[in-house]
Parts: sequence; C-alpha cells; structure tokens
Amino acid sequence: MNEPQRIPQKIETFSSFLVTPPARRVSNQFQLDRKDKMLTTRETEVLQAITNGLSNSEVAEQLHLSVETVKCHTKAILLKLGARDRTQAVVLGLQAGLVQLPEQ
Repeated sequence: MNEPQRIPQKIETFSSFLVTPPARRVSNQFQLDRKDKMLTTRETEVLQAITNGLSNSEVAEQLHLSVETVKCHTKAILLKLGARDRTQAVVLGLQAGLVQLPEQ
C-alpha cells in the first residue's frame, strides 16, 4: 500500500526534472562541481606563496604553519585544480585569476 503513495512524489520529481531546461541542469551541476573545487582562503594564500617561488618550508615560515600542513594544503590545491604538480597549479591559478605574478 505504501508504493502508490510514493509514486506521485516520484512523478513530481521527474516532471520538475523535465521542466528544467537541459542547459540549466548542466549549469546547476557545474556550479555544484565548482563549489566543491573552490580553494579555501588558506589554500589561496599557499598557492600565492608557491606562485611567489617559495619552497614548502618557506611557505610554512611565512604563513606560520608546519611544513606538513603546507604539504596538505598543496595536495588539496593540486586535487581541486586538477594539476599534476606545483608548476601546473600556478599556471592554472594564474589563468583563473586566483593568484597574481609577484611584482619585480
């Protein structure tokens, strides 16, 4: 007997899916994906320090963190940006406007 009561809810959910234009569905999914991949403030600070050419120990000293914490933030940055290494993370960060080249 419970099954007939759940069917209208499923139909309602399915019909709202059909009413939503495909472009909006893709856009909404993209926004969800982007939120998961947004860098935290601290990750952005670490990425900027890497962009400035600092090593992990130098980043740790500048930001008052342990070297292990800097490594954790760096791993998170690489994952979120889809970068293979620190250099690619810097390039992607520059392209996305997350960081800026150091002034010379």
